[in-house]
Amino acid sequence: EVAGELGAVYGLGVVNVPTHKPSRRISLADRIFDTEAEKWMCIADRVAELNARGAPVLLGTRSVADSEIASSALTDRGIAHLVLNAKQDQEEAAIVAMAGEAGRITIATNMAGRGTDIKLGVGIEELGGLHVILSERNEAGRIDRQLAGRCARQGDPGHFEAILSLEDPLLASFKGGLLEWLLRQALRRGGKRAEQAKKMFIDYAQWRTERTQSSIRRKLLKADKQMGDILSFFASVTRVGRTSITVEVEVF
Repeated sequence: EVAGELGAVYGLGVVNVPTHKPSRRISLADRIFDTEAEKWMCIADRVAELNARGAPVLLGTRSVADSEIASSALTDRGIAHLVLNAKQDQEEAAIVAMAGEAGRITIATNMAGRGTDIKLGVGIEELGGLHVILSERNEAGRIDRQLAGRCARQGDPGHFEAILSLEDPLLASFKGGLLEWLLRQALRRGGKRAEQAKKMFIDYAQWRTERTQSSIRRKLLKADKQMGDILSFFASVTRVGRTSITVEVEVF
């Protein structure tokens, strides 16, 4: 999805590389709630349901604060789990590597244990593999897909789903506008259209955020190039006399 930006910055094309083995990842429909409280309650219920049949769960959060909220929600339900939020640098890779074991529940931020392959434990394939839950959309869909990519690797089975709310921080800057007004109108009518409106609102917020960040990167690149052009004009003083200064000027 960033092929255009890569082409504009580096002048290079993008090639899609197929997976080594066919993907067996199953992506479930998003569930979107009006409030964060409802979202965390649903996440705790879902984790408890999966844990009851022994399936391993990886719950992804955007921040350390969110990982602690998730941990509190599971603790209140008496669900044993591990939390990785980049505070345990030396241990996190080993812990994430074991996230595919039976009954294992791991809460991890985006950065925790990145690059670590998660192997499935004995009998987990029959349970559908590792189950990944996203608790909040990120600023870029690419990051969401990186989390999804922690399951169903190398031909293994796996499931991915997002459980979200309309109070998630990604949507904060889009509150109070026409789009939110239209969303509220759809919510009042209820039914299938209300659910579609929720998803469209979140998808649009993520798309706009991606576009904004791309624009910022392009402006920074342009400013950096302009600064480079200015600095390429190099002047050095070579000789100072009583009444004059000799200067050599080089332009690169």
